[in-house]
Amino acid sequence: MANSSLQTPAVRFSRLFRKAGIFLGKGQHKAALAVLREGEALALSLRDEQRLALFREEIARCLQELS
Repeated sequence: MANSSLQTPAVRFSRLFRKAGIFLGKGQHKAALAVLREGEALALSLRDEQRLALFREEIARCLQELS
């Protein structure tokens, strides 16, 4: 697998969303939450407000499922 630092931000975001989706599909909300938090951190570091909002929406949904 290629080093994540060599991938474009769009590819990294896409992989994180897919990975979180797989966990959510399996009902593994804690694992999905960890991946979504990773995406949130990436969006913050890149100052990508649009993707940050998407990750935060998904984090809220995931937290709702966990409660």
